[in-house]
Amino acid sequence: MKVFKKKGELTRFQILAEIAKEQPHLRQKDIAKKLDITVQAVSENIKSLVDDGFVETGMGNTRYKITKRGIEKVKTEALNLRKYADNVLDTMNTYKSVWPAIARENMISGETVWLEMENGTLYAGKEEKSAYAKVLKTAAAGEDVALVKLGGTIQLKPGYVVVIQVPTINEGGSKACDTERIMEIYNRGFDRVGIMGTVSRAVTTKLGIKTNFEFATPDASVAAAKRGLNVLVFAVGKMTKSLIRKLEHDGLKYTVEDVSLEKY
Repeated sequence: MKVFKKKGELTRFQILAEIAKEQPHLRQKDIAKKLDITVQAVSENIKSLVDDGFVETGMGNTRYKITKRGIEKVKTEALNLRKYADNVLDTMNTYKSVWPAIARENMISGETVWLEMENGTLYAGKEEKSAYAKVLKTAAAGEDVALVKLGGTIQLKPGYVVVIQVPTINEGGSKACDTERIMEIYNRGFDRVGIMGTVSRAVTTKLGIKTNFEFATPDASVAAAKRGLNVLVFAVGKMTKSLIRKLEHDGLKYTVEDVSLEKY
């Protein structure tokens, strides 16, 4: 992942971000104090940013102004930094000292077992897989078992998300939905179903569709898809956008289905 590979790129990014936040009256010494660097360093970096077209020197009382190109630069670098931080956190989470799993068979403390993810749940068994761990405490088949010293890679293909966009109440709500189309999509088969909004609740209740989550649905959908589950989400109107932003941020595949009746 490309995150500030060249020397000084982080400082340039920080200065550009400060200009974007504090323009038009930001002074070099203000930036230097905030970033704990010298005024000379700020001056040299601003000159470089001007030369590259990210910053313009202002007129009158305006000292510096970020350009459209500079704004895009800040957005891109900020997104790259956030993705990098997310990856680091994911990696650090693998250093948990003890992991729980469901034992497929009876397990004895100290023995090596093999791991696999099934329907979003981690299972431990004695059939060789690509990931392994040691049993911390003896457990019977079907019980939760404590594992340590995880190794290898758990084979996991991310799931996908289908978003059913339902009409708002002002657009007719559940009465303006193409129920045949909804059932056609639902019958494809999904591991989890989520809803966002009151109209979504009305639609699923009307059609007898069991839902798994209603609150923090974007987060729940991402968590399920990352564990290999396929998810169906009913979202009302513009609620769809917040879900899509979350899915795109985490790089998950999705499709959006509009089920509004053409004539209502």
